[in-house]
Amino acid sequence: MKSLFDAVSFKCSKLVTKNYSSSFSIAVKMLSPSIRDAIYSIYGFVRFADEIVDSFHEYEKEYLIADFEKEYYKAMELGISLNPILNSFQHTVKQYNITDDLVQAFLKSMKLDLIKSTYNTQTEYADYIYGSADVVGLMCLKVFVCGKEHKYEQLKNEAMRLGSAFQKVNFLRDLKDDNTILNRTYFPGVNLNNFNEDAKEQIIKEIEEDFRIAYQGIVKLPIEAKFGVYTAYVYYRKLLKKLKNTPYYEIGNSRIRVSNYTKAGLLAQSFVTYKLKLV
Repeated sequence: MKSLFDAVSFKCSKLVTKNYSSSFSIAVKMLSPSIRDAIYSIYGFVRFADEIVDSFHEYEKEYLIADFEKEYYKAMELGISLNPILNSFQHTVKQYNITDDLVQAFLKSMKLDLIKSTYNTQTEYADYIYGSADVVGLMCLKVFVCGKEHKYEQLKNEAMRLGSAFQKVNFLRDLKDDNTILNRTYFPGVNLNNFNEDAKEQIIKEIEEDFRIAYQGIVKLPIEAKFGVYTAYVYYRKLLKKLKNTPYYEIGNSRIRVSNYTKAGLLAQSFVTYKLKLV
């Protein structure tokens, strides 16, 4: 039965989320059960595309990402894909009216990772982040507001700023690996050779402003989504604080993490804050 295959597909997306990101998986569990599968499906789609361009070095990445895109549109046309990740995602796209411009912007940024290693201008940097992160926030927002266009437009800017904040925190955390393994430099004018405390502080100031604006949207989210998004926000704010308190040379030589023990404490803190209606 197709319904059984669809259920298995969504479970595959959930498995991808759980194995690739314990932090995001925890946040999704804090969402209403009615929207969790849709968010898992979005994560599965963007994670697979990201893995193609970041990890599959021994394979022809250009072919794989092109085939992934081709199979997605085939799934949209047929209403089914034997790739369970694409099958679950196409269901979510249709159910919540996720527009194709968002999907195309995301895939464009993923393809840029195959041909572009340095972002020299603020415009190039902003365009990449829009496609790699902002539109993912917008896809999730479509689910959070159950496709209600007026609510989507109301929270659109804040959702994009939250996506930007998450992505920039990841860039700062992964500065060493992006430079030494993937040979990429996302922050304009910043690489391991000229990274210093001033550069770090400027980046952090930019991220803090993204978080400030994003929070204004979190408090307006529907109850089904608010606690889960707030949990992710709290985790990333903690990671940013650790980066802020870490000397620039350590960021350039190691990967800063938040321990599982700390994550558990942050979850408890978020729950209390949420229950006291402080968010």
